[in-house]
Amino acid sequence: MGFLSKDMGIDLGTANTLIFIKEKGIVLNEPSVIAVDKRRDLVIAVGNEAKDMLGKAPDHIAVIRPLQDGVISDFDRTSDMLRAFIEKAVTANRIKNFRVVVGVPSGVTAVEKKAVEEVVRQMGASEVYILEEPMAAAIGAGLDVDSSTACMIADIGGGTTDIAIIALGGIVASTSIRHAGDKFNEAIIEYVRKRYSLLIGERTAENLKIQAGAACLDVDENGDEIIKTVKASGRDIISGLPKVIEVTNRDIMLGLQESIDIVIDGIKATIEKAPPEIAADIAANGMVLSGGGGNIYNLDKLIEKRTNVKATVAENAFEAVAEGTGKSFDNMETLRIHAATNKRR
Repeated sequence: MGFLSKDMGIDLGTANTLIFIKEKGIVLNEPSVIAVDKRRDLVIAVGNEAKDMLGKAPDHIAVIRPLQDGVISDFDRTSDMLRAFIEKAVTANRIKNFRVVVGVPSGVTAVEKKAVEEVVRQMGASEVYILEEPMAAAIGAGLDVDSSTACMIADIGGGTTDIAIIALGGIVASTSIRHAGDKFNEAIIEYVRKRYSLLIGERTAENLKIQAGAACLDVDENGDEIIKTVKASGRDIISGLPKVIEVTNRDIMLGLQESIDIVIDGIKATIEKAPPEIAADIAANGMVLSGGGGNIYNLDKLIEKRTNVKATVAENAFEAVAEGTGKSFDNMETLRIHAATNKRR
């Protein structure tokens, strides 16, 4: 019977962890959350099951997001969570000497990259390669990263927004901002608190972002904004009692305005770093948006309006990094060059 040998790509994200196995595709996509019973120091849930406990767990259960702003903030719990995810993705006692590519934000330090590598090696991986997320996202989105014609991608994840211009198999210019989906949620929480005197939780804010989030609003034939409403539940600041209100897509747009400005400023800064010939390629071919934040309604339109660069949302925006880490095994020589470059940084 022996052991199975597999090539595995991991998008170890602040908000979600995705695992890609060659010839199978995405085999796991779950929130990067772990729940621990502090009295027994025992992991009781990971992923979706743990996320359901956020904001509801009793004192003896710690519900932890062990990655913050795209990097490992709790090494032991990240290791526990990743082990559980890998066991879900494959039969644990049937895998040995597997190779792993892990996507990390382009702005992480050498120490942070080493921490990620160490966690994965503890899982039993024989070879671990670190690939910067914008490069992984570009490969996953189907961009020709080896061409002399430059391509541009903005990967808006949970903890970081990674923007890069890529040509000839390397990153020509990049910007990594620790401002992405989580900060978007915080901005919505703050806006609803100020505008409606209502305290909402992180999960409610995320749902509002998904259901009503917009970078700019559509207008009807009369030029009036098209308004839609969604319900939000929370605790009234004044009475302290539960309350349900209606929030509009305009509210969420206003709440997200500052955060989206930061992302667009990052895109502009990246273009400004590029040589003129590279900038000309971007002007001609546009850019691609990936990550969960790339799906914010009309973000592509607002970017185009502000930068004069056509923006397109990748069809597999959410899975692009994970698929790119897996597809990178198709060119091992290039992958090893990327890994060696990462180690020198």
